[in-house]
Amino acid sequence: GSYNVSMATGPGLEWTFPPPPCKGAITVTTEDLECLDSGEFLNDVIIDFYLKYLLVQKAPRSSAKRSHVFSSFFYKQLTRRDNANEDSTSTPAQLRRHQRVRTWTRHVDIFEKDFLFVPVNQEAHWYLVVVCFPGMDEPQLMEREGQDSVQEGTETSSDSMVGSENQEASRHHSDGDKSSGIASSSSFASECLSNFASSQFHCLVTCMRACFSACLYFFSRYLQVEWEVKRGGQRDFSAERMVGSHCRVPLQDNSSDCGLYLLQYAESFLQDPVVHFDLPLRLECWFPRQQVREKREEIRDLVLHLYRFQQGSLGNEGSEDKIEIGNVVQ
Repeated sequence: GSYNVSMATGPGLEWTFPPPPCKGAITVTTEDLECLDSGEFLNDVIIDFYLKYLLVQKAPRSSAKRSHVFSSFFYKQLTRRDNANEDSTSTPAQLRRHQRVRTWTRHVDIFEKDFLFVPVNQEAHWYLVVVCFPGMDEPQLMEREGQDSVQEGTETSSDSMVGSENQEASRHHSDGDKSSGIASSSSFASECLSNFASSQFHCLVTCMRACFSACLYFFSRYLQVEWEVKRGGQRDFSAERMVGSHCRVPLQDNSSDCGLYLLQYAESFLQDPVVHFDLPLRLECWFPRQQVREKREEIRDLVLHLYRFQQGSLGNEGSEDKIEIGNVVQ
């Protein structure tokens, strides 16, 4: 399980993480690194790279194995308008949307996961969706590794459509601001707190704008079809069982750091998953703003470190003085 970065020369440099034969590798080029300059917007490559790095390398194993991270293209593909070759007359909208992304989960049953992370970019703004406990059937007491016992519940979701369905979805839009929100896929309450809708679905959404309700609407339809495909039968992911709200988290103080905050939300959640869902969820002190200000250099140094490790390890695989750090052997 060693993960590193490989480099290929040519018209520019590019690094791949994790390297072959690992699947789902992210290729990072020197052009991608330029978006880490001060004041630049993070692109999809850096977002996907760092989220993958968190999951395979940095996050605690107990959190990583309970989580699934979708690509930044997932939501865009799920919600795009119909193509000319898509049958919009006889096939329901939710089935057409699911068909576009059906292969994205062919190697994973997302209902076996506790947390689903979905980076979303809309109108040049990044935000994060975290669906919690999508496969929970009913409230139950569960022991979590390294955590106290907590009480959890079921799942659900809401509705939405694209193209002609966008008008319907827009009616579900909240007046949202730049605050964040939570909506999880099964109620989850600590024993020391009052149970919060113990038979409902929640979903954590951070760094939101006015698309919160529509976003949950799309995910509810996706989860409903995905359940039918993976588990057979039907499950209620209706709006009546869907709980969504903006959570209060540290917010960016400029127009360019939304991607960095998305990454920090994911990192903080994976390091210490939220277990108290008393709303409104208050995470204003989740992490210091200075931690995000330093993240551009942190990610740049990470990529260059992985590249140097790859270069330094070539021809030295038999060296006995390598040092193991996490999953990387140096």
